Amino acid sequence: MSFLEKIDRSRLPGHIAIIMDGNGRWAREKGHDRLFGHLHGVESVRNIVEGAAELGIGYLTLYAFSTENWDRPADEVSGLMELLVDTIRKEVPTLNKNNIRLMVIGDTDMLPENARRELNEAIAETSVNTGLRLVMALSYSSRWEIVRAVKLMAADVKTGKLQPEDISQETIPQYLATREIPDPELMIRTSGEFRISNFLLYQLAYTELYFTDTLWPDFRKENLYEAIVNFQQRERRFGKTSDQMKQEQELNS
Repeated sequence: MSFLEKIDRSRLPGHIAIIMDGNGRWAREKGHDRLFGHLHGVESVRNIVEGAAELGIGYLTLYAFSTENWDRPADEVSGLMELLVDTIRKEVPTLNKNNIRLMVIGDTDMLPENARRELNEAIAETSVNTGLRLVMALSYSSRWEIVRAVKLMAADVKTGKLQPEDISQETIPQYLATREIPDPELMIRTSGEFRISNFLLYQLAYTELYFTDTLWPDFRKENLYEAIVNFQQRERRFGKTSDQMKQEQELNS
């Protein structure tokens, strides 16, 4: 039985976030440079986006490029930006065909002008789609996002729009880059690394974490299905006891 057949369609995670790791190692194992791995990683993106859309997942966030990645060798960064532009240009018709809306979080002002232009056009062209929300984390890091949120809140306090005593756990998400996006229920990291790597630190407070040794260019739908099955086998208590969760389920049934 495949993992797809084991999935309970009534208990799908509404939002899956993925740290796509392992492109460089995958390429090195095959005797190629890192860009070769990134190129093949695009095939995994296509496959996983398709799989998530077919299942009816609401949101899929992919950690594509962090603010720290700008410190990588110039030729790799340049190649990644060219790949980004080329991929966006080619994928828009497919996104529209599959009713997928593209969204972006991150400091996109740091992107090259041509990349920003292609990105903004793709976001506009897919904005009316009502299916899967594909969220690309580009030039993103959680610490950048939190600093930005603090500055925005401070500006609103300064103008009197926000009072310090009114700041709560409900207030902060309104200033995050993900203010229109629900917190992930499942976070997947490929390549065998056990780190969050500055990704959605505030949003992952009660997210189920799943780590796999599979390198990103080898990650396919069946790997996604396996992660979802694993997620569905867990008891999500949000700080409560198992007995409390059972009582709530009985009351809601």
